[in-house]
Amino acid sequence: MISDIGYTLNSLAHLVLLLLLLTVRKPGVAKHLLVLATAATFVWSSSLITFLFGPIALTGLLSADILKQLAWLLFLAACIQTNFKSFSDVIKRPATLIILAPAVAALLAPYLLAVNPAWSFLALIVLSLEVLVLLEVVYRQAGREQWAFKPLIIYLGATNLFEFVTYANATMVNQVEIGYIAARGYIYFLLMPLLVISIRRIQNWGIDIFISRDVVLHSSLLLVAGGYLFVMAIVGYAINYLGGNWGATVQIILVVMSFALLATVFLSTAFRTKIKIFITKHFFANQFDYRVEWVKLTQWLTRTGGSTSDVYHTGLTGMLNAIQYESGELYKMTNDGFEQVAKEQPSVDAGNESNKGDEGKKENTLAILHALAQYSGNNGWIIDTDAYQVKPFDYDGLKLDRNALKHYGYQLFVPFTKDGGLWGFAVLASGDKEKINLNWELKDYLTAVSEQVGTYIQHYEAAQVVAENAQFAAFNRMSAFVLHDLKNVLAQVDLILANAQQHKHNPEFIEDTFETLEHTKARMEKMLKQLTDKKAVEEGVNDEFLLSEIADDVVTKRCGGLAPIPTVHVLSESSVVVDKDKVANVLYHLISNAQQATDDSGTVDVVVTTDNHNNAQLVMIEDTGIGMDKAFIEERLFKPFDTTKGNAGMGIGAYDAKTYIESIGGKLVVQSEPGKGSCFTLHFPLG
Repeated sequence: MISDIGYTLNSLAHLVLLLLLLTVRKPGVAKHLLVLATAATFVWSSSLITFLFGPIALTGLLSADILKQLAWLLFLAACIQTNFKSFSDVIKRPATLIILAPAVAALLAPYLLAVNPAWSFLALIVLSLEVLVLLEVVYRQAGREQWAFKPLIIYLGATNLFEFVTYANATMVNQVEIGYIAARGYIYFLLMPLLVISIRRIQNWGIDIFISRDVVLHSSLLLVAGGYLFVMAIVGYAINYLGGNWGATVQIILVVMSFALLATVFLSTAFRTKIKIFITKHFFANQFDYRVEWVKLTQWLTRTGGSTSDVYHTGLTGMLNAIQYESGELYKMTNDGFEQVAKEQPSVDAGNESNKGDEGKKENTLAILHALAQYSGNNGWIIDTDAYQVKPFDYDGLKLDRNALKHYGYQLFVPFTKDGGLWGFAVLASGDKEKINLNWELKDYLTAVSEQVGTYIQHYEAAQVVAENAQFAAFNRMSAFVLHDLKNVLAQVDLILANAQQHKHNPEFIEDTFETLEHTKARMEKMLKQLTDKKAVEEGVNDEFLLSEIADDVVTKRCGGLAPIPTVHVLSESSVVVDKDKVANVLYHLISNAQQATDDSGTVDVVVTTDNHNNAQLVMIEDTGIGMDKAFIEERLFKPFDTTKGNAGMGIGAYDAKTYIESIGGKLVVQSEPGKGSCFTLHFPLG
């Protein structure tokens, strides 16, 4: 009688829920299958009310339980994909057939074969475990939807844990305990609010799920459940062998332990992860011999050449050698994004792209790199793009186009940090070699390698800055000597002027001498003022100017004595806020260099135009001179004190131009080919 009350309450609750579900308008085939599962639970619960239908036979009880489980398994099968359009799509899917096969076999077997009820008990245990495994898959891979699905997971998890214990106990005593059957109605009824909460929370029942071999083959639920059954079987065998019976105390202990163990494993990802890492660390050999690998990496990094490009390439290949990969690219962060500084054997997918659609693929690749850089810059993670396609939920917050990833060509994204920020990153691909699995050990190893390589590169860059500072210090010392000499010359000039009165009887000599000395004295005083007073050089006045006017003034007054004479062309122009004297010096250096690199019969054009897309004013200095190769532009053009003019030049003109334009938020872009001339484009920010 007491069981009838529980099953009656449960039947009424599921009937009300069924009516409510019929009025809920939510998308997804899974919602309709939830209606079916709720109806099946209502019918199952009603069939167990004895005062309506009388006592139910064991065969009928087992068949009813299997039918209920079959309905819920079908619902869960529909939850693990979002693009089902009809019920037939769910049934036709191979994964669904595999999920339903045990339930269908358990349902039909008693009617086709003479099956001992103990086998039906075992089948129901398997079905309960199957539901628990599917619940784990849904919950762990629901991502941000975990909050909405959690009540449903708890409802089905708790009820199936109880079913599991009920039939696990039945396999040991060879009968279903009446106490478990009487309690089921109340348990389902009391857990019913959780199902209602999920129905209110979940907006779309389908989840974009990717079931991996890890989840299917290594589920700790199956391991713990199997171990639990094994212990129970051993204990039951021992009791039967000694001629005894299962006692209530033993049953209670096993039931409580099963709930505790299964709940711990089911709800705690951290618990399973810690156990797995503990076993891997303490019972298996490491994947790498770190002493040998560290020596190899250190020796490799000491083989670098003398140029910056050699250092970048050595750092990239050092990372590739550390994991036996073949291809990769190294990028360095810049003010407007990042730039590629080294490349080794482009991957097959990236290198064999056809011309058609290359621009689209390039844009997709840049979008992927931007997303990876932003994500890794926030948390410093190493990212496996192959793993992302299978388990995107492992990288919470990272949004990548999985279709674009198929043509991306690189597997690993390894960040390099500096002062808490992202200095740059490397992308690596295995090429023809076997891909590695990014487990905890490889993450630690790659993190250590990236820190070593990053320190190596950043140390070189810091050494370059120190070397440049040392060169400037030497330049300052040289200026001190120049100052001393200029003062001596000025003293001599003053002396000549003082004694000139003695020769005033020679008019021509006196006239020429005075004119020359006055002019020289004025120029030297100006040079002394600039060399002795740093403010006269470093501090300038920023104001609004038209760059065409500054360019005209430079060409007319400072560049007119050397052929070919530059020509200024104004296409479109807006005023910019700059230091007029510094801009004039920048233009003079670049125009003068262009004149010296061009034959008298050639041309030098200064073109002023506006780049509205990037909100910049452009000044392009184009010549038809000898041009420069790529290596010279990258390694020598902007290197201070490196000149091709011998003693005639200091080698700081181009460096000074680039430094100034970048200091005001602009940039200097160079395009050149040997024998075809050069074009220096200055980008001045507007507004």
